[in-house]
Amino acid sequence: MTDADLDAFAATGLRLLGLPLPPEWQASVRANLRVSFAMAALVTAFALPDDAEQAPVFTA
Repeated sequence: MTDADLDAFAATGLRLLGLPLPPEWQASVRANLRVSFAMAALVTAFALPDDAEQAPVFTA
């Protein structure tokens, strides 16, 4: 994604949530989105078989 794409994505989310974003934070938000999308790509690239079982849930 380009910087313009990330800025538009952030602006849309902020507008929907009604949150302000000071201009000095724009670069940090863009960097965070870039890392988040990269991590999401790693997760979605890992193929799981159709018969994979979910991890057990432990409660205390």
